[in-house]
Amino acid sequence: MPEFVDLSREIFHRTQTHPSHPPAVVMVWGDHSEKKVAGSTTFTSKALYLSMSDHAGTHVDAPVHFDPQPEALSIDQVPLENFYTSGICLDLSHVPLKHSITVPEMEAALAKSGQEIWPRDTVLLHMATNDRLLGTPGYLHDFPGLALESVHWLADRGIGMFGVEAISPAPEGEPNFLAHMACAERGITHMECLANLDQLLGRGRFTFIGFPLKIRGGTASPIRAVAMFP
Repeated sequence: MPEFVDLSREIFHRTQTHPSHPPAVVMVWGDHSEKKVAGSTTFTSKALYLSMSDHAGTHVDAPVHFDPQPEALSIDQVPLENFYTSGICLDLSHVPLKHSITVPEMEAALAKSGQEIWPRDTVLLHMATNDRLLGTPGYLHDFPGLALESVHWLADRGIGMFGVEAISPAPEGEPNFLAHMACAERGITHMECLANLDQLLGRGRFTFIGFPLKIRGGTASPIRAVAMFP
């Protein structure tokens, strides 16, 4: 049987989300205190109400989020095979908070992993963001991420997408805007708010699975991201 590593954060009421997106609201819509009767049968059920951004929790950005061109794809238009790929995880947990990771740092992390980046790979980047910031105000502002040239470095190697634990792929402000614009320019995308990336380090290559919801016109989608080892 294959082994699955869950790379997804929980979605719960007021979970931390990017400040530019609405909060996640999770409430009880109905519970087992309400009894429904049909004939001689009494039945109870429970359901939750969810209201949230398409960028809530662990999610993948669609091209239409960062690419203003009319032909940019929404999440329901992106091919499903893009979310079932080979993948590797690089260890960048040593980088300082708010740091923009350089190409030499990316090259060193790749060399340390003993792996190569293959065309259409998903490359996950462990920066220890959750360990250092999750659940604190700093999670929304103090995360490290990629320098612009590092986004291009990944794209030059033919990746399909990359993923980070933070709410953005690059440090807050202009670096984040430039990273999103580079994804549009290079035809790649990224995932945000991943979890448990430390469990992938030193284990080599895995199969990445992270299918989005079929949201009509969606600019992103929550995903249940997992790494599968044989």
